[in-house]
Amino acid sequence: MHEYTSTARVWGLSCPGFPEEVSRARRWTRDILRGSPLAEDAVLIVSELSTNALLHTASGRDSGSFHLVVAVSAQVVAVSVTDDGGTDTAPKAERQEEGAERGRGIALIGTLAHRVVIHDSDHGHTVTAELFTDASRGAHPC
Repeated sequence: MHEYTSTARVWGLSCPGFPEEVSRARRWTRDILRGSPLAEDAVLIVSELSTNALLHTASGRDSGSFHLVVAVSAQVVAVSVTDDGGTDTAPKAERQEEGAERGRGIALIGTLAHRVVIHDSDHGHTVTAELFTDASRGAHPC
């Protein structure tokens, strides 16, 4: 393959900060990944990340939004959700006590995904979860 070409496909969706947009983000992701054995894990991850964006950042406020990207290649399915920020703390995976009702979403995502990357900027947080198509490799495919 030529070094400047790629077989990866990338889709993006911007959603207003309304709770019903989480279900739209799930349907959109399911449609893109139809037939993939990773589809249901990716949909659950999108649901958790979108909900977190609405509950814990400016994305859920008036005129807020969140942005979803799904990237698919032969080696990996990556889903990213970017929120509008507005909080002093970034998303982080922390071990929660058994029975805790909140704070377990990122930990769940870490269980489903092979790699989770959290990126902070002045404009918000982006959480990317990568699902490797060949999980036995255990290394980043790119």
